[in-house]
Amino acid sequence: MTQVATKKRPELPPPQVQGDALSAERGADNLKEAIFAHLNFLWERRRLLQRAALVGLLAGLLIALALPKRYESTTQLMPPDSQSSSGMAMLAALSTKTTGGGLAPLAGDLLGMKSSSALFVGILRSATVEDRLVDRFNLRKIYGARYQQDARNALAEKTSISEDRKSGIISITVTDQDPKRAAAIANAYVEELNQLVAELSTSSAHRERVFLQERLTAVKHDLDQASQDFSQFASKNKTIDLKEEGRAMLQGAATIEGQLIAAESELKGLQAIYTDNNVRVRAVQGRIAELRLQMEKLGGSASDKGGTSANAADSTHPSLQSLPLLGVTYADLYRRVQIQEAVYETLTQQFELAKVQEAKETPSVKVLDPANFPEHKSFPPRSLIVLLCVLLAVCARSTFLLGKQRWAAIDPDDSGKLFAQQVFRSISATMPWAPPNGSPVQAWTNRVWSRFSSRKNSPSEVRDESDSSQV
Repeated sequence: MTQVATKKRPELPPPQVQGDALSAERGADNLKEAIFAHLNFLWERRRLLQRAALVGLLAGLLIALALPKRYESTTQLMPPDSQSSSGMAMLAALSTKTTGGGLAPLAGDLLGMKSSSALFVGILRSATVEDRLVDRFNLRKIYGARYQQDARNALAEKTSISEDRKSGIISITVTDQDPKRAAAIANAYVEELNQLVAELSTSSAHRERVFLQERLTAVKHDLDQASQDFSQFASKNKTIDLKEEGRAMLQGAATIEGQLIAAESELKGLQAIYTDNNVRVRAVQGRIAELRLQMEKLGGSASDKGGTSANAADSTHPSLQSLPLLGVTYADLYRRVQIQEAVYETLTQQFELAKVQEAKETPSVKVLDPANFPEHKSFPPRSLIVLLCVLLAVCARSTFLLGKQRWAAIDPDDSGKLFAQQVFRSISATMPWAPPNGSPVQAWTNRVWSRFSSRKNSPSEVRDESDSSQV
């Protein structure tokens, strides 16, 4: 038996699939033919397109030259320490003290251990910082703003503040027509941020420093008052160091008392030998009188306890009799002065330590890149503006030409074309250059348009028109 090998015929696609493929191929060919036909149509009218490009070039140049130059200056800040306790306290202060939106929600972010860079961004965008910058640079006059809010809005539009989520670096970009002012405003943002952070810081070291500063003021006043009372008492009673003066006065009184006893003994011996008119007796009597006078000055009388007698006033030292009373007052005033001095010295040391601790705990702004003078403008891109104007003019002219061709190819009896013509005629009838149609508004605009057109005509044209009307 011989087996005859049968060969399978290739399967053909269904007729519907074949029809779709043929229609798609024909559609692609028709589209290609339409595109080339439009291109050929535009190429034949390339002079019109060249004129449109020239008009677009001139318009682009005018627009690019009319737009004012703008400069951008950027400063970058290092992120603050997110683990600083003072940042938490300061955030609480901002959420309670600062009004306006945007700062209160930051409390939850920072307390949730997020980066405190968001806190600095919120402070930079606050109305407090913006108002200070507006007043500092007189931006209401520069921006032509009538109200403070308008100047703040203009400053916010010209300022971009962003934060890098990964690194936490804060970027402040200021745009202005003056490059120097742009750099100055960018750097002023950093200065105002530092100042506001220091003002709103409520850390423990800050509270301790404020308390010590108030106590130092009160203690300084008490110390000055105690020193003044002590100096007045010492000046009034002629005392400098009452303890040493009393010891010296007692020693002097003992010496004078000894000399007085010796002189009295010598006088008794001389009186036993000589009369009272003897020279030696008189000399000893005079010495005794002088010693007693000195003893009286040192001891004082019963009326000299307050140290106010004539003898006490003439003496350079208080009397021994007034020393006990003077000693009590002197010791009290001296003790007050010593106590106030000790307290003032201790508070001064603690105050200096609190200032150092406050400086450590207050988040400080670390400038990574300061704002420098921008050398190149950031706006407008004049080349791009000119190119876009040229492209828009060419595209507009091409669209108009293609639309005009398409409009001319439509059957005049087409309902859509008839409707469009009717709408166009209705709109044209309401224009100022159209003849009056009975509407008072259109009549008034027509009169204004006629007067404006007559002014543009030259006298020769007006004379020619009058001559032709006479003919």
